[in-house]
Amino acid sequence: MKISIIGAGNVGSALAERVLGRGLADVVLVDTAGDLARAKALDLIDSAPLMGYKKTVTGTNNYREINGSKIVVVTAGFPRQPGMSRDDLISRNRMIVSAVTASVKEFAPGSILIIVTNPLDVMTYLAYRETAWDRRKILGMAGGLDTARFKALLAQEMGVLPENIDTFVLGSHGDTMVPLISKTSVEGKPLDKILKRGAIERLVEKTKMRGGEIVKLLKSGSAYFSPSAACLEILNALIRDEKKVIACSAIARGEYGINDCAIGLPVSLGKNGIEEIQEWKLPEGELSALVRSAEIVKGILAKL
Repeated sequence: MKISIIGAGNVGSALAERVLGRGLADVVLVDTAGDLARAKALDLIDSAPLMGYKKTVTGTNNYREINGSKIVVVTAGFPRQPGMSRDDLISRNRMIVSAVTASVKEFAPGSILIIVTNPLDVMTYLAYRETAWDRRKILGMAGGLDTARFKALLAQEMGVLPENIDTFVLGSHGDTMVPLISKTSVEGKPLDKILKRGAIERLVEKTKMRGGEIVKLLKSGSAYFSPSAACLEILNALIRDEKKVIACSAIARGEYGINDCAIGLPVSLGKNGIEEIQEWKLPEGELSALVRSAEIVKGILAKL
């Protein structure tokens, strides 16, 4: 198994370390910024005697090295800066994603493509449009991270372990994300039976703002530990053919009344990529919020 990670910045290098630590696959780390990827790879190689890595890692600035990759993860792009929204990155990152997907199409045409670059839903659809691949082979890391953030905030608020919380966050990876309160429970009890509406709304808002909060505190760059962990969850499901249901940005064709748009939906992941987009019966308020979130993404896509 060979995985290529395009972009050797914070998210890409953190993901490479996680993949090696889990022993999932050999890793090719690619970055066109001089010898950055090679330096990161050498650092990881030197960690192997201490960490017990059994898989190999290669650093390169040559896309030819991704040949034969089963999965390609795209983390390349400009990160958010304080005061920027994810949408502010469109003009800068669209050129990067277009160039990267062209290379992936040439050198790893049979791969599953995972987009991490922001604005994530827009870039996922752009990759789909540029490659013209089967929609099952292209997805974006989004809802899994937003779900983890919501879980972390709920756990902190209620003094419970995150593993005892079940929830999903759908919609765009941005201000219009849709935490599904109807599918949220804590230790088996519905969230709306435990917390008051005001408290839930406050935690939902904190979830939406969490990425921006981290950007503001860092002052340069954005989150990378949690995005790389969310990517690892997706890779586990794909490589191990788990059929696990994870919220990912997927190309919708009628699901939930949404068409021609990449948006966070519950998908079953296995060795072939997206095995199924699950259609749940949602309360009217959550369904309309999901559709509204997709319409905003489509509005941005129309400007590309």
